[in-house]
Amino acid sequence: QKEDIEVTLLPAGHCPGSVMFLFEGENGTVLYTGDFRLAKGEAARMELLHSGSRVKDIQSVYLDTTFCDPKFYHIPSREECLSGILELVRSWTSLTRYHVVWLNCKAAYGYEYLFINLSEELGIKVHVNKLDMFRNMPEILCHITTDRHTQIHACRHPRDDDCFRGNRLPCGMTCQNGTPLHIISIKPSTMWFGERMK
Repeated sequence: QKEDIEVTLLPAGHCPGSVMFLFEGENGTVLYTGDFRLAKGEAARMELLHSGSRVKDIQSVYLDTTFCDPKFYHIPSREECLSGILELVRSWTSLTRYHVVWLNCKAAYGYEYLFINLSEELGIKVHVNKLDMFRNMPEILCHITTDRHTQIHACRHPRDDDCFRGNRLPCGMTCQNGTPLHIISIKPSTMWFGERMK
């Protein structure tokens, strides 16, 4: 039997270009999420999930998430996380220009929100290895740099942890103008919240 199916791509909010798939056919409607990160109320504002004034009747949801586990009883909002990181970065970088933050980001994409907001709030560009991976995201280009002489780094190295232990950033920086750097590492990761007890 043949069946016509309409497939709609919905923003997943995970990393740039990430989508959820909504399959609609004669036998019903299915939502496949893939990895997603939506704030409360965000799905309610997605017009493509609605038919007229009501939410579409979805028979099945394939929920693809690492965090569908009771141990992740609370994952803070993106805004709460940004606020905490911003406070820490501001207090550290304001000590001296030799106080540097390394954002230990394990994935290549997905931290753009953090980079843009830190840069806007603190007026400090974020050092990355290459700009070409962001060439299709013009809104971030004024917030990142390949100049290592900045106080916020998100540069990467295959053995990042080894580099950091030697008080050295992954890009190789250890000092500026002969003055040693004071480095703290921030690992933006949701996994941490699963390791905490209620």
